[in-house]
Amino acid sequence: MINRRFGRLGWPVSEIGYGMWGMAGWTGSDDADSRASLQRAVDRGCTFFDTAWAYGQGHSEGLLGDLVRANPGRRLYTATKIPPKNRRWPSRPDVPLDAVFPADYIREYIDKSLTNTGLSSIDLMQFHVWEDAWAVDDSWQRAMSEAKSQGLIHGIGISLNRWQPTNGLAALRTGLVDAVQVIYNIFDQNPEDELLPLCAALDVAVIARVPFDEGTLTGTLSKDTRWPRGDWRNTYFVKDNLDASVDRAEALRPLVPTGMTMAQMALRFILTNNTVSTVIPGMRKVAHVDANLAASDGRGLPPDLADGLKAHRWVRTPTPWSQ
Repeated sequence: MINRRFGRLGWPVSEIGYGMWGMAGWTGSDDADSRASLQRAVDRGCTFFDTAWAYGQGHSEGLLGDLVRANPGRRLYTATKIPPKNRRWPSRPDVPLDAVFPADYIREYIDKSLTNTGLSSIDLMQFHVWEDAWAVDDSWQRAMSEAKSQGLIHGIGISLNRWQPTNGLAALRTGLVDAVQVIYNIFDQNPEDELLPLCAALDVAVIARVPFDEGTLTGTLSKDTRWPRGDWRNTYFVKDNLDASVDRAEALRPLVPTGMTMAQMALRFILTNNTVSTVIPGMRKVAHVDANLAASDGRGLPPDLADGLKAHRWVRTPTPWSQ
């Protein structure tokens, strides 16, 4: 596993981290599988683990705390997120900060995450949604800075709404944000325009999430794919989105090099951008861990392929179903 520097915080984190949403809130999740997969990732050199209170109302955070305690000799970096008080994902531009992240609520959920993980501190505490209109409000700034000064958290991050990579630039310019989490993949290349250059200039760490476009870029979905009742993907992959996503994935299939899966090509594409600190695929099975972490071998993609994938950029804007 290759490490990268995590922005100005300077942490040496694995370039492929671990996204833990699938361990709570998705159908088919199983704690025994989750624990085995997490430990396999650690054994293979993964050091960055991203979760959130909203992933099972603290359940995923509990799994992360158990993992840290099970590996006392290894430095594992923990990241979690404060849920919006109004429980709206994504945030809405007409809703004020006080309805989503009031100062006392921020501290309450930092304490909840510490309780759920059983840890004395969290490395990176992130806002699970963000609106840049909130950037200048000093209430969140004071609440997070105070928690950081007290050693309860060590870094401050924001997680940007889907397909809104510029809705965070003002927050970064406050100088208080240490890391930004954004959807970045073969389809969603928009962060390259403004967000990633600003992160590079300010030395802000970049966490690339949704590397497989919620599964499309694994090459395993079809237009007939359905999920069990209650799985959120049924509401995301409405017919128009599923059909278009599958068509675009099929257009990529001829480009996948021999001996490489589409998912590995997707991860390698992200890692060709040196501004990215870590990419966090969701992994619920040991086989997923083995396949994804194998992409961290320093080989990257052939330059002509990396350039060719630029043509598959898909510019999308938020919709009622995009969540």
